[in-house]
Formats: sequence, structure tokens, C-alpha cells
Amino acid sequence: MQTKIYLFLFLIISGFHLSAQEQKMTDAEIASFKQDVNVVAKKIKTLSTDFVQYKHLDFLSKDIETSGKMVFKEPSLLQWQYKKPYNYSITFKNGKILINDEGKKSAVDIGNSKIFARINKLIVGSVSGNMFDDKEFTISYFKLKGQNLAKFIPKDATLKKYIKQIELTFDKEEATVVQVKLLESSEDYTRIVLKNKVINAKIDDSVFTN
Repeated sequence: MQTKIYLFLFLIISGFHLSAQEQKMTDAEIASFKQDVNVVAKKIKTLSTDFVQYKHLDFLSKDIETSGKMVFKEPSLLQWQYKKPYNYSITFKNGKILINDEGKKSAVDIGNSKIFARINKLIVGSVSGNMFDDKEFTISYFKLKGQNLAKFIPKDATLKKYIKQIELTFDKEEATVVQVKLLESSEDYTRIVLKNKVINAKIDDSVFTN
């Protein structure tokens, strides 16, 4: 069960290939970028967005595509609902990970695993954009056309076994996360594209039931 959940958690973090047009930010640009993102992140009370996920496996000629909806409510209620090609949801609530796999329900206590706790913090941070003060990562910053890119390399040896690097891509104007990329220890990666964002609409807690 834990192996399956580990794999699922890694699948829900994603992004895009490295760009030849990446340019490192100056110290002044980094400070401005971080300030813009943190100002916006503090205003986000709720967030819902559609997503398309692409899982790239080196031995497959075509990426595995799934889609669904993500819902977030501060401070830490988060649910990923996969709707195509299967129904699967994972909910982070009250220190637990709640799984609903085609009606088959299960739960894992995050407190029983430091790696689960780190991943939970990582996912919530990637949604809100509030990750820059995390002491668990070495962070570098880059400019892209119309976007900004932050790359996170885990410092913890245990986490690094599962996650080689995380890349958060931000819309330059809105200062919100539009894509996240997980590079695994191998050449495989997962990519999720967020679209149709709705910020600060009313979301009832009942949405986060398993």
C-alpha cells in the first residue's frame, strides 16, 4: 500500500522540459520575483483548477495522459480528483492521506512517516507558491519567455532517493504556479499543466470528504 501511495504522490507533481532560453535571474530579480509570488500566495484562500497530467517513462514512445481537477483550501486541505481515464482521488486532510480508488477507500496517517509529511508540505507549497523559505531545498531561479522558473533540489538524503529535482513554473504576470515538474532519480518525469484556475471562490469543507 505504501509503495503505491509513494508512486501516486510523485505522479501528481509535474512540469516541462528544460528550455534553451533559460536565463539565470540576478539577485534583484530573485528578490522581486519572490516578493510578487508571496504577495499573491498570501491572498489565496481557495483555489480550484483543471489539470492534465503527462507521465513520461523512458521505455514508452508516448506519455501516459490523465486529467482531472485539483481543489485547495487554506491552510492545508487539498484534493486531486483524477477523472479520465479512471476515477481516483487523493485528499490531504487533518494529517491524513485519504484515497478513493474507484470506490475502494483507504487512509494513511501522515504523522507516521516523515517522508509523507515532507511530500504533503511540498505539494501544498507548490499549489500556493509559498515554498521559497523551505530550508529543505537548494533553490535556483531562471527567466523564461513570459514565465519564471524555480528549481528545487532536496537537501535531505532520504527525499533525494525519490525526487531528484522539482521545477515550479510561474506565470510572470499573475505570479501563480502554472506547471510543476518532478524529475525522478532516473530519466523519467511527470508533467501536469494547470488551467482554468478559479481563485477564492467559496469551497465547502465537504468537498474534501473521501
